[in-house]
Amino acid sequence: MDGVTHLPTSAQMPPLAPLARPIQNLDQPYSDSAAPDWIGKSQTLWFRLAAFLPAVAATCALIFAFGDWFAMDGFVPLEAGIIALVAFTFFWISLSVSTAVLGVATLYAARPSDMPKALAPALDVALLVPIYNEDPIDVFGNAAAMMAGLRAAERRSHFHIFILSDTRDDEIAAKELRAFEALRDSYPGQAFYRRRLDNTDRKVGNLANWVERHGGAYDAMLVLDADSLMSGGAITALTDALARDPAAGLIQSFPTLFGAKTVFGRVQQFSNRIYGAALAEGLAKWTDRDGNYWGHNAIIRTSAFASCAGLPRLKSRKGPGRLILSHDFIEAGLLRRAGWSVRFLPQVDGSYEEVPPTLIDYVIRDRRWCQGNLQHLGLLRSRGFHAVSRFHLISGAMGYLTSPAWFALLLVWALIGNGVETNTLTYFSGYDSQVSWPSMSTGNAFLFLGFMYAMLLAPKLMSAAAAHRAGIVMRDVGGLGQFLLSVIIEITLSIAYAPILMVQQTGAVVRTLIGARAVWNPQQRQGKHYSLGVMIKFHAFETLIGVLLVAGMMQGLVTLWLLPIAVSLVLAIPLSALSGINLSNRRWSSRQMGTPEHLNAPQIIRTAMIERRRFAELINRPVPIAAE
Repeated sequence: MDGVTHLPTSAQMPPLAPLARPIQNLDQPYSDSAAPDWIGKSQTLWFRLAAFLPAVAATCALIFAFGDWFAMDGFVPLEAGIIALVAFTFFWISLSVSTAVLGVATLYAARPSDMPKALAPALDVALLVPIYNEDPIDVFGNAAAMMAGLRAAERRSHFHIFILSDTRDDEIAAKELRAFEALRDSYPGQAFYRRRLDNTDRKVGNLANWVERHGGAYDAMLVLDADSLMSGGAITALTDALARDPAAGLIQSFPTLFGAKTVFGRVQQFSNRIYGAALAEGLAKWTDRDGNYWGHNAIIRTSAFASCAGLPRLKSRKGPGRLILSHDFIEAGLLRRAGWSVRFLPQVDGSYEEVPPTLIDYVIRDRRWCQGNLQHLGLLRSRGFHAVSRFHLISGAMGYLTSPAWFALLLVWALIGNGVETNTLTYFSGYDSQVSWPSMSTGNAFLFLGFMYAMLLAPKLMSAAAAHRAGIVMRDVGGLGQFLLSVIIEITLSIAYAPILMVQQTGAVVRTLIGARAVWNPQQRQGKHYSLGVMIKFHAFETLIGVLLVAGMMQGLVTLWLLPIAVSLVLAIPLSALSGINLSNRRWSSRQMGTPEHLNAPQIIRTAMIERRRFAELINRPVPIAAE
């Protein structure tokens, strides 16, 4: 058995073109002799210093300030722990600010190049769309739109698309076959489909199966997700960039979110589109050729991937080795380890993906990502990884570990943060802990909170101010007035949802640490109505915390400066219900947090919507029953 279904003649795969894919040993360094010698840009070191030195300096300054502040009433070990937590969380905030500053400077300094680009060599490229119980209408609608975009684009390279199905549901699989036949008829000899009998190693195994059986026929593979959509121009831009750079093993685009209709979906979409450009430009500057991979909308040199990125299973005491879950970060690290460069090109327009529509859908996906990113901490000892590749692994994990740190600070401030005589610990236990959050005047409190909020909001405000430099035209976001209103709404909602996400991510970290495994089901993309009972059960813990905080404030035991956090937590259930409200039902609400992809959709998105409707008719058309 080869692990692949034998499809009818209408669904043949191309002839086999095997490619060896050795499994890598993470305990031994590895260098690929096929990787060309290359030298990074000389100014990259300065960009890295520009990103990291301000973050380190600001964190050190905060440590000294908190040290002096706590020392006013004596200094005990617990206070040192509090300062460590503050420093731990603040460094990542500072790094995002300095990265955004670097990105904004890049946007303002950018000038169009007058030098003609060398003609890119032609490549044979496979567009790979791994799917698992996805809606065939959306998958094949996007696939048809991308092939139509390539047909219309100026290109020298050759492109085939592969729908690689791991679908377990036979009814969905039957629809996939019907959709594929229509796609193949529109693009004969360019579209292929196969369904594995089992989904061994999930997406990793799905792609590995294609590389081992067909990778030898293609110079490059453009890896997509089930919800990915890329214009013909974006696909050819990535292809030409890889063709012109023989040292590049992988080039990652910056996917823009599209298709959001709900409140929470729009918050994510607006944030990604308006604030993401500056952060992406800054990240591209200091990572240079030591970039990262986000698992989709990236082009990869097939031979380099096969030679250098074969993922091993991790050792386990409970039987078979464990699968590396967030495989993309590790694959990027393995390519860089072997001598290939990994680049990030945020300037490539026309790369899209969809977004979870509700707060609950987002949290469910986030639990899976948390499990995979925390697994990376155990891989930091892998031999041969570049320092920046290790930092990518750390930063991915820290994106989740900062939530428990913030939660711990919240608990400390709630328990001991309203004076020695009136703090919660002393009130209930009668024990004087000798630890208290240092008292501060109203003016100092506003100064402290203002500073923290300024650091949190600075990347957003800077990026919004530089939106025109990122190619955003005000008329495409509803005009200047609507744009400013959308920024205010997004910031307000983000502040409201942040405490809820903090508690939920803390729970995800705890689940991962105790060994609970998240279920890797297909992502909800079209929205789902959750009953009141489901929302009460889902948000019970953060609601309880919020109620306790408010009760403590009413008793004078908890500082009032935690009131904004407490209100968000108390309103977790209503805010969750709000997250799923469809904004597209009314003209006024439809414009809120609108992005160019929504208010003035580019051709590729319009084509995808048309193709989705066409495939919906094809798939849902009754199959005639032959007369006996």
